[in-house]
Amino acid sequence: MEIVGTASSVHLGRVVMPEKTKSLKGQLLLDSGELQGSFFQRTVLLICEHNAEGAFGLILNRTSGNKIGDAIVADLPDPLKEGQLFLGGPVQPTALSYLHSDNHIPDATVLPNLSLGHSLDALVEIGASLSAARKLKLFAGYAGWSAGQLEGEMKRKSWLTYPASLELIFDTPPEQLWPLVLRRKGGWRNQLLAQSPEDLSWN
Repeated sequence: MEIVGTASSVHLGRVVMPEKTKSLKGQLLLDSGELQGSFFQRTVLLICEHNAEGAFGLILNRTSGNKIGDAIVADLPDPLKEGQLFLGGPVQPTALSYLHSDNHIPDATVLPNLSLGHSLDALVEIGASLSAARKLKLFAGYAGWSAGQLEGEMKRKSWLTYPASLELIFDTPPEQLWPLVLRRKGGWRNQLLAQSPEDLSWN
């Protein structure tokens, strides 16, 4: 896998949501247990954009098995090259996206002090000025929904929602994220789901 492009074409315009439609931007989406056998089984996604034209999200808990330096042709600092490259979703698997946080990002685009980026040049600049407080998570590919598609999946109860946090995005081991958020969400069904084997035929 070699990531040389950007996902700048996936930016969604500044469109006002219909009054009855609530934007899920800044929320986590969790497989509710209804997605077994699909690409999104046991995934946790961060919704980075959501408006009347559709939605853009990144899977937080699926690694590619590659290091960042093995996939991205750029002059990045060695510590960044050694980081894990995550699979953001099934769309455009060679497109680059990244989440970055710091103590103060005045124009943050996803959450307070959390921004989404696609530009390789900007990533090089961020990598060159890494501070103790700055965190980065890089993704190949993304998850995308056309107008009304995510709303339809929510009505079918394919997803559960939970407020995103920098701790869950950056500091929670990927393999622990889905069961951890289910337990935090609470409820007997979510508790059982968090403890269930990946292949339900094992029961």
